[in-house]
Amino acid sequence: MATGGSQAVVELLRRVPLFSELSDAELEQVAQVGIPRSFPRETRIFHEGDPGDACYIVREGSARVTREHPDGRAITLATMGPGAIFGELAMLDGERRSASVEATENTELVALPASDMRKLIRGHPEMAEKLVVALTRRLREANERISRQSFQTVPSRVAGVLNQLLADEAVTPLVRDGVTIRLRQADLAQLAGTSRESVSRFLATLERAGVVRVGRGLVTVLEPERLDAYIF
Repeated sequence: MATGGSQAVVELLRRVPLFSELSDAELEQVAQVGIPRSFPRETRIFHEGDPGDACYIVREGSARVTREHPDGRAITLATMGPGAIFGELAMLDGERRSASVEATENTELVALPASDMRKLIRGHPEMAEKLVVALTRRLREANERISRQSFQTVPSRVAGVLNQLLADEAVTPLVRDGVTIRLRQADLAQLAGTSRESVSRFLATLERAGVVRVGRGLVTVLEPERLDAYIF
């Protein structure tokens, strides 16, 4: 039986697509190996090249995934809010980190040590099969996104990224006061594979149309359902 603390982790795990196929008993087993971790704003959770010794789930706050060029420039690959998981390949291969992750605000995580997760997987073949299926689904979704983006216009890519960020936050189509995404325009441009200037122009178009409200380091999506009209 899960304790109060581990029950909260079970509820968090249930929100993570990677663990969505696991039974309650399996979720409790995963929760038992979870370790709470806290990171202040702008603190690195791990660096590119570090050993892959754990995966992490965002409990509160947010984090940003980046990769660095040899010339020192950093490219944002993704932003993650509550319920997001990162570093999950460490559960299987234990290879070095392919990107860096930093907290973009005071952030609470649950760490799942790779050694403990691999021990669970070895002892529970049914759990291993469910995790492999979930990882395969995530890979297919990533491949589809990359394929779509290669044929999309800049507005379509930016609207698609905003839609994905809303989906990551589990936002329902009907919201009253809008949903605020804390993301710099430069980071949004990197996620969409375009320039900051192009993002700024498109956000201005959306703002004039009443779809978003733009602030310093944030975008408030006022009418999420209207983003679909810009994606083709």
